[in-house]
Amino acid sequence: MRIATWNVNSLKARLERVEDWLSYAHPDVLCMQETKMADAAFPTLAFQALGYEAAHHGSGRWNGVAILSRVGLEDVVAGFSGATEDETVESRLISASCGGVRISSVYVPNGRSLDSEHYQAKLEWLGQLRDHLLETCDPADQVAVCGDFNVAPEDRDVFDPAKFRATTHTSEPERDAIRRLSEWGLVDAFRELYDQDRLYSWWDYRAGDFHQHRGMRIDLILASRPLAKSARWGLIDRFARKGKSPSDHAPVLIDFEV
Repeated sequence: MRIATWNVNSLKARLERVEDWLSYAHPDVLCMQETKMADAAFPTLAFQALGYEAAHHGSGRWNGVAILSRVGLEDVVAGFSGATEDETVESRLISASCGGVRISSVYVPNGRSLDSEHYQAKLEWLGQLRDHLLETCDPADQVAVCGDFNVAPEDRDVFDPAKFRATTHTSEPERDAIRRLSEWGLVDAFRELYDQDRLYSWWDYRAGDFHQHRGMRIDLILASRPLAKSARWGLIDRFARKGKSPSDHAPVLIDFEV
C-alpha cells in the first residue's frame, strides 16, 4: 500500500496539479492538508473519476483536511470525535479506515511564535492528538498519522539549526510532543528508511529557498510499529514542488507491504 501526504496549500488553486500527481504517483491513499475548502465545494466527483473515494473536513477559507483512497474508505471521523469543533481545532483532523489501516490526515497549528497564544494552542492540540490515539487506536494495530506537523523532529530536519533557535517548529516542547506520540507507539516511517540529513518537504516561497535547498522536513508519516516494519521505500517528491504555482510543500510517500 502506497500512503502519501501532501499539504496542497489550497486545493482550488492546485486541483489540476493534484490530479496530475495522482496520475503518475498512484498512491493508494493520499492525505491532504490546507485544502482551504468547505465540504460542499470539495471536488469529490473529480477524484471519483480517478478511482478515489474521498472524505473531507473543512469549513471554508482556512485549513481543511482530506483523505483520498482507492482501497476503501470506512468509519470516517472528522475532528477528534466527530462532534462540532471549537475554534481551537479548526478542521485539522480527519480519520478513516483504508484497506485495513486506520489513517489520519492532520494539519497541526503553526504556532507563529514562542510567546504567542497560538504556540500554546499548538502544544495543546498535539496533546489532544495523543489523547485521541489513546482513546481510539491500539498501537498493536496498523495505524498511520500523516500530515503537516509543523514540527521538524530533529536538527538534521532543518537546513540551518542555528537559524531556528528560539523559534517555532524546532522548540523542545514541540519536539517533545512528537516524542510522546512515539512513546504511544508511532514511528517516523521515512526515518526508518532514510537516515541522511538535507531531506526536506517544505521550502519558503521567498528568497529562492527551494532552489538553494533551504528547507525543513515537517511533513511526516508516523506509523505504528507493526505497519512501520513493513515500510519498503519512500520519497519526498521534489518534482511536485517545481513548475508554475506549486504548493510550498512536496508530497511524501511510503510504500508498505500491508
